[in-house]
Amino acid sequence: MAGNEILSVEGLARHFVPPVSVTDRLFGKKPVVNRAVDGVDLVLHKGETLGLVGESGCGKSTLARSIVGLYRPTAGTISYDGELVQEKRTRAQRLAIQMVFQDPFSSLNPRMTVEQTLSELLRFHKLVPRNKVGERNRELMDLVGLPERALKQRPRQFSGGQRQRVGIARALALEPTVLIADEPVSALDVSVQANIINLLTDLQERLHLSVIFVSHNMAVVRQISDRTAVMYRGRIVETGETETLFDDPVHPYTKLLIGSVPRLAGAGDAVEPDAVAAAESGVEAAGENPMLAEIIGSAARGGTSPCRYADRCPAVVAACAVEPSLIVDPRDSGRSAACVHVAERKGVVA
Repeated sequence: MAGNEILSVEGLARHFVPPVSVTDRLFGKKPVVNRAVDGVDLVLHKGETLGLVGESGCGKSTLARSIVGLYRPTAGTISYDGELVQEKRTRAQRLAIQMVFQDPFSSLNPRMTVEQTLSELLRFHKLVPRNKVGERNRELMDLVGLPERALKQRPRQFSGGQRQRVGIARALALEPTVLIADEPVSALDVSVQANIINLLTDLQERLHLSVIFVSHNMAVVRQISDRTAVMYRGRIVETGETETLFDDPVHPYTKLLIGSVPRLAGAGDAVEPDAVAAAESGVEAAGENPMLAEIIGSAARGGTSPCRYADRCPAVVAACAVEPSLIVDPRDSGRSAACVHVAERKGVVA
């Protein structure tokens, strides 16, 4: 899909600096900077769904909010459809990239009916003539599978799944080409999650949307995504076609994530033990690895930053004293990982 990018992120960073107390100022204590997003490179192609996965706190939501414009990036650039997105976005750029939030209840105004919420958007942005607002509202309800009477209701009158449908309708009201779904099903019952996932898949196909699907649920990401990007401590550590990445992960952290997904054994057998336990044993071994102290010392002497996964990696080596950038997999030119061991992979290109 080279040359078919709708959204491109280069070196994007978002750091949070906590306020410094008077006491800390007196003693010259510097605040600890939270590097939530710390130099991310990411590409979204037209018409694809890109899964963004990683454990809680790795920076997924911060990255999503920075892309949509809710956070001001500390560094880096965002390009939409080949044009650089400036700090003051154009009207077209603001409308083109929209977001579906994790908690549908807190993201909706509890005092406004659905009709008021949607009508306010349509009128403010002048997306349809005033005499067509009601018709457009009904179209949006039909689009997300809600009855017309839902327009007269407030958020508290809906179930969690229905509220998320309203949140999706609100995002679609602005006619975006890029939709960022930030953990859209994590707050919902399991029985409802499949319906929302199917809705998003259907909308992507019908409206030709490009979607970034943020989640920590590996099974859901595998189901819905064309490509997947794995995030760890503010950086992307592996990207590739979803099926290839899940079947043959390269980065040790990706292996841990995929191994943590419970799998059923054969008929009549017990459920396999959660592979996280096995992964944790590797983490403990890495923590006791004498190589780790050598790596930290080498990085300090050389003025470099070590691989941010070194303290958890069971395959840590001396070369991990310098944090690697994304390296193209010799077996698959469409996949890359931030690991020194990638270059060791040999074989036929996939």
